[in-house]
Amino acid sequence: MAPMAPPGTTRVSLVLAAAVAAVSLAAIFIRLAAAPGIVVAVGRMVFASVLMAPLTLRGLARTPIRGRSRAFTLAAGVLLGVHFGAWITSLSYTSVAASVTLVNTVPLWVALFAWLFTGKSPSFSVLIGVVMAVGGAAIIGFGGLGGGTAPLVGDGLALLGAAAVAGYLLLGRQVQHSGVGLDAYAGAAYALAALFLAPFPAVFGFSYVGYGGMTFVWILLLALVPQLIGHNGINYAVRHLDPTLVSTVILLEPVGSTLLAFIILGEVPTALTLIGAAVLLAGVVFTVRSTEPSVPGTVPPEVLGD
Repeated sequence: MAPMAPPGTTRVSLVLAAAVAAVSLAAIFIRLAAAPGIVVAVGRMVFASVLMAPLTLRGLARTPIRGRSRAFTLAAGVLLGVHFGAWITSLSYTSVAASVTLVNTVPLWVALFAWLFTGKSPSFSVLIGVVMAVGGAAIIGFGGLGGGTAPLVGDGLALLGAAAVAGYLLLGRQVQHSGVGLDAYAGAAYALAALFLAPFPAVFGFSYVGYGGMTFVWILLLALVPQLIGHNGINYAVRHLDPTLVSTVILLEPVGSTLLAFIILGEVPTALTLIGAAVLLAGVVFTVRSTEPSVPGTVPPEVLGD
């Protein structure tokens, strides 16, 4: 049987666009859930793991996770748990604008980790695009950087979430390039993240139940849309595109969240938000134009190790 041809750039780009639209709903669903952040994080990963279970089991039967890929998947699951636990909790301490802005510094962490672990430094033009995009995201969140009950704590948690998801993306790329299918890897990582997060509500004195019915509806939607559509789409894209490019395009999330907040919650964006969105979009376009596409039919270089 002939090997399956790699997907075209248009198809991967459409999947990535749908994924960014899906993750843009996350902050709104979290706000509507009205529950402690760590409880929302656990619920999100448990629902996602259960919904993914049939695909995960079928994927693991087809492409088992063995050897070093098993250790990488375990580490990726823990990092994904750290990401959601830290970022969702940050929304309880700092403003949505600041949290979403800081958690979207992922491209800087991806470039830093890729440089540290592979010696592959990004090109100067890619760095310009990344800096422009991050600068635009910073402008979006500038007005809210001092908001919240404990902004320094919230901002730190959001940055921790950004660093964790950067490591998760790089490890996921490595695991998928070893021959493990997306359904096997993503489902395993989601389940491991759920297991990692499960004890923390009890540790911090929160109940696992006792919230309104709509709380669990919003958490279920959080698992269905931002998680299964958004994160699975991002994992698919990072298999076929440069990880710095993918993580930079994800910076469109603050723009999407702002537009959705205006439509759904009636929050009118400020002038700074619109200016930041323009700068961010310019940075994304610059990065896309400056990133060399992978050669069709070849496997991109490994990101971590040999």
